[in-house]
Amino acid sequence: MLAIKTLSHNNNSIVFRRSVRLMGNQFEISVVGDNPSWAENRFNDAIAEIMRVEKLLSAFGDDSCINEINRNAGVKPVKANAEIFRLIDRSLQISALTHGAFDITYYAADREEAKSDAGQINAGVKTSVNKVNYKSVELNATAQTVFLQETGMRLSFASNSKGYAADRAKYILQLHGVSSGVINAGGDLLTWGNQPDNEPWTIATADPSQETQPFANVTISNMAVATSVNAEKYAVVINKKLSNTFNAKKGFPVSKIKSVSILSTTAELADAMATPVLAIGINAGLYLINQLNQMAAVIIDDLNRVYTSKNITIN
Repeated sequence: MLAIKTLSHNNNSIVFRRSVRLMGNQFEISVVGDNPSWAENRFNDAIAEIMRVEKLLSAFGDDSCINEINRNAGVKPVKANAEIFRLIDRSLQISALTHGAFDITYYAADREEAKSDAGQINAGVKTSVNKVNYKSVELNATAQTVFLQETGMRLSFASNSKGYAADRAKYILQLHGVSSGVINAGGDLLTWGNQPDNEPWTIATADPSQETQPFANVTISNMAVATSVNAEKYAVVINKKLSNTFNAKKGFPVSKIKSVSILSTTAELADAMATPVLAIGINAGLYLINQLNQMAAVIIDDLNRVYTSKNITIN
């Protein structure tokens, strides 16, 4: 695990918090300081950055780079700005690491394939599964272009945009002198520095709503924690109930895992890794995490049994 950074705060330091809904999630931004006016300005800085990231990664709008990449799928490469190009590159590396369990690509069926009868829906699903393939994204680092090789392919950052936005907000806050803080992005946590009493952040102190979790006292100063839950949410499709979490390779609902929490150095990476570990199962998930540096996992199964990777201990 990472070493804990020790900071010295004056006795008047407290935690200032602001909650705001951004990117379809509830963000709570916490900063350690002694000046309410200063804290308000820092909140505004962080919110502005999160809103910038949301607009950057949106697939809507004529000026959207993602929209242009998607529009030209199967047609031609599109020059991307450096920030989006790097994010796509990192996403493809995570896809390779997880053997496709994490994938920012999907297939958008056209109107002809979106017929209402069951047979054609099944055919459309099979087509979409075949088309979704991170390996069909071609990057040219020299020209800084992105090419989706198959018509109908699309890019979406729904799986890691929240974490990336949190990382960027932390960076902006640190630039403005925030030496300690927490960003809670819909339950995913990113922390740096220590609490006002110089104690390290734990999951419970960073997010009091998680005080009842068996790993609530795990130290997470200068780390990110993202949790993926195998929620019992269903959608009725052709009179069948399908779980909202699927095995990326075989397409059937995942069972036995209740939740996965990933601890990592960045919120983007933790956010991206949580769902793949949920999808591939306890043994394969822990094996994968145990091969990686500066990363840990806590898995809870449907019987509330707790499993941890080798580099984390829960008392």
